[in-house]
Amino acid sequence: MNLKEMLNVADRIVFEKTGQHLDDLQAAVLRGTLQREKYKEIAKDFDCSESRIREIGSELWQLLSEEFGEKVSKSNFRSTMERLQNSNVVNFAQDVVVSSIFNICGQARHPPNIPNSHPPNQETANPQQTKTLHQDLSEMPELGDFYDRTPELQTLTTWILQQRCRLITLTGISGIGKTTLAVQLVQQIKDEFEYAVWYTLDEFPTLEKFQSNLIQLFSHSEKQDSSPTNQKRLPLIKYLQNHRCLIVLDDVHNLFCSGEFAGKYKPECEEYRSLFKQIEKLSYQSCLMLIGWEQPREVTQVKNQNTSIRTLQVKGLDIAAAREILRDYGLEESDNSEALIHRYQGNPLWLKSVANLIPDLGGGVTELLPNNTVLLPEDLKDVLQQQFDRLSELEKQVISLLAKEIQPIHRAKLLENEIIPASDLLNALQSLSRRCLIEQQANFYTISPVLRQYAIAQAV
Repeated sequence: MNLKEMLNVADRIVFEKTGQHLDDLQAAVLRGTLQREKYKEIAKDFDCSESRIREIGSELWQLLSEEFGEKVSKSNFRSTMERLQNSNVVNFAQDVVVSSIFNICGQARHPPNIPNSHPPNQETANPQQTKTLHQDLSEMPELGDFYDRTPELQTLTTWILQQRCRLITLTGISGIGKTTLAVQLVQQIKDEFEYAVWYTLDEFPTLEKFQSNLIQLFSHSEKQDSSPTNQKRLPLIKYLQNHRCLIVLDDVHNLFCSGEFAGKYKPECEEYRSLFKQIEKLSYQSCLMLIGWEQPREVTQVKNQNTSIRTLQVKGLDIAAAREILRDYGLEESDNSEALIHRYQGNPLWLKSVANLIPDLGGGVTELLPNNTVLLPEDLKDVLQQQFDRLSELEKQVISLLAKEIQPIHRAKLLENEIIPASDLLNALQSLSRRCLIEQQANFYTISPVLRQYAIAQAV
């Protein structure tokens, strides 16, 4: 299906559910989502608030989730439609579409005939159905370009398959490749589990919603007899104990408050703390992987390496892998590529952003980035802004202090400042370290050239 056909299907579903066709704003949210636009961009185009766009999106995802029988969200809407293109659900929706003429945002459409469609409940022969019954990876992003992460993949595979770790967190600054690494890992090891599930936490990630979706998957896949007692759903932790499961939670930072130190739960997300503590203490055969800019404080407090809880901070790519990115953007002949990679810390997203800008400026690395100059393309600023918006005021003050120092600065020197009390400064340093926004060697602290340039620009 192309974009227009996807909108047609969505319009018909909304009409069946509400008795009304998509209005202009609803259609804009779906169209923007299919074109990978952010809510902020959609809101700007329609001169309305971002919160209003989020509210409309939430209503649409709920309607579509009910129709498709699985969780639909902004992050997986396009992939869900593409994945289900030839499935019974979308064939049914298309069948409805072609049987009538209806209006989308005031425009009539006469769809072509689509033969051999089937109603959604019609059983069809599918030899792979049993194999994939216990895998819900509809929210897992497409892998796309993958640059060598062999050591990280080996470490994670060992932790999960050999050491049977129960809780693993992947942390790192935005754009460093946490999700891409996890996607590659899941593709390699998913068949080692009875259940493999990828769940992306949205802006309102209540535990009730998360547990309900998982328990529904478990209960549907189990063979149950007619006894009412046997049909009773178990608590989530019991399913994780009874089955070998791989559960991935992406964007876990959405559990935590903005404007506070790292890892402080939103009031409505406090129940996740109990779940993570249960996983830490109880013996079971599943693995829960958390991906995000921050991690739960109860995870960071575990220091014993013999425990079944592990944390992997994802670092930048090595020189060889990072050069692949530059070659993809036509910079393979750059006379200063290694310096560029170090300046942007091997961060795949940062490198792609600046590598995309350099050809547009009509110059080379040496010409455009002399003397350790750092370019900040607008798309890179947007990414950094999202993470900086989560900082507390104390953390922002510490970042400003570090941005003034070209060389790493000793902790004792930082404590001599006349602005931030010693106790507050130490807590802020700890929080920034957990966010992977500062680097520490012994008692010396510094920030990357990219973050320094961004902090200076913000101050100006």
